[in-house]
This record gives sequence, C-alpha cells and structure tokens, in this order.
Amino acid sequence: MRTLGEQDEPLIITQNGEAKVVMQDIESYEKTQEIMALLKILALGTHQVEEGKVQPAGDVIGQLRDRSRNR
Repeated sequence: MRTLGEQDEPLIITQNGEAKVVMQDIESYEKTQEIMALLKILALGTHQVEEGKVQPAGDVIGQLRDRSRNR
C-alpha cells in the first residue's frame, strides 16, 4: 500500500493466474475518471455531428446576439 501511491502503475491482483482485481492510488483513479468523462463528452459530440444536430458557430452567435438585443 505504501508504494502504490508512489508508483504510476496500478497493482493487479490475480487468482489462479487470472487478473481479478486492480488497485490504484486515488489520484490515478480520479485522473482516470476525468479522462472517461471527457471521452464520453467527445463521443456524444461525435454522435451529434453524425446525426446532423449541429449548427454553424456564426449562426448560433447571431441568435444569441439577437436574443440579448431583444431583452
């Protein structure tokens, strides 16, 4: 446990030669969770582009300016 926090590598625990459990320090775990969240956002954005659910940035900016003027 002492060296786990000092290493950048997770500890893999095996049973009968098969990986069963992975242990890692909390900092590495949190980084992994952040990366997973970013990858999910990227995948969602890619999916929206493929479905055509996007608008040109100029159009969106124009719409936002129109809304702020009408307030």
